[in-house]
Amino acid sequence: MANVFPRTNVGGVSLPRMLMGTNWLMGYSHRSYAADLGIRERYSSPEAFLPVIEEYMKYGIDAIMGPISGDAIATEAVHYAEDKLGKKIIIIDTPWMNVDDTPEARAEAERVIKHSAEIGSTFCLVHHGCAEQLVNKNKRTMDRLPDYLSMIRDAGMVPGLSAHMPELILYSDANEYDVETYIQIFNCMGFLMQIEIESVARIIQNAKKPVMTIKPFAAGRCTPFVGLTFNWNVIRECDMITVGASTPYEVKEDIELSFEILEHRFPKIAARSSPAKQEILGHK
Repeated sequence: MANVFPRTNVGGVSLPRMLMGTNWLMGYSHRSYAADLGIRERYSSPEAFLPVIEEYMKYGIDAIMGPISGDAIATEAVHYAEDKLGKKIIIIDTPWMNVDDTPEARAEAERVIKHSAEIGSTFCLVHHGCAEQLVNKNKRTMDRLPDYLSMIRDAGMVPGLSAHMPELILYSDANEYDVETYIQIFNCMGFLMQIEIESVARIIQNAKKPVMTIKPFAAGRCTPFVGLTFNWNVIRECDMITVGASTPYEVKEDIELSFEILEHRFPKIAARSSPAKQEILGHK
């Protein structure tokens, strides 16, 4: 049996410190439209997701993050994997919702949140694109955010906040909003990060709740060895890294690298496919 990945506790729920990412399964490559289409063609059925999800589950990584409730194939894929593997998968849902200040928009948002609960989500984190619309930088508040967090609690889920905009963590902590965890972009290249790496690192270190970091490889712009070594050595023991992969081989490599990094062992890095580079390193 594979080693079980270390866990943390978020809002009373045990979570693995590595979370399954979904961009490379749902078609969000952050590279090109053609790349997105290629992903969606490859993962166009629930059955196609199974080998990747199963590889994570071998290591006790039983939590998946993404806008699951808004994608019928992804929702079915999670439930299909649960049936095939006989194990529960913790869904960390990041749904998009209408946060306009109208009765109609509020009712629409409530329907989205209830749907998230209906598909079996344990966590519901307000999508960053919605959350950022509520920010008032002058007052350092997020107007009406407590309304949506209350809806999430009432639906039986753990509330959280997708905080691509790092101020969201600061404002939420300062105002003691009912938030149990944050999503924050964090990688060694500063990819898609709205302020410099050092400042985001400081915000994560001082956050009052555990942080789920995302995009550790800058959407393929740095190698797993570099991305994982940086992230695991900066975040706290309560924090997590969301790692996406497009094949079971990538999942296994990322997990084994993480074990070695966390245990301060030099990783067994396979040689690249370049003949010249293999020769330099003594590999045939």
